[in-house]
Amino acid sequence: MWLRLLMAVINENVSDAAIERWMELAYIRGASGREFTTAVTNVEPAQDQLRIVGRRDRRNA
Repeated sequence: MWLRLLMAVINENVSDAAIERWMELAYIRGASGREFTTAVTNVEPAQDQLRIVGRRDRRNA
């Protein structure tokens, strides 16, 4: 099983020149703990593993 967690989505200036180029980047953490970035358009949810992390279940509140 490939464990990857979406950690953040950030609008970042990815240009290395004087002209700015902004792009939405997804920060993803792999099973090893190492994070990497990719374009948000490359990210798809794993339907069988979909869950929200960090939010309290309101039914138990």
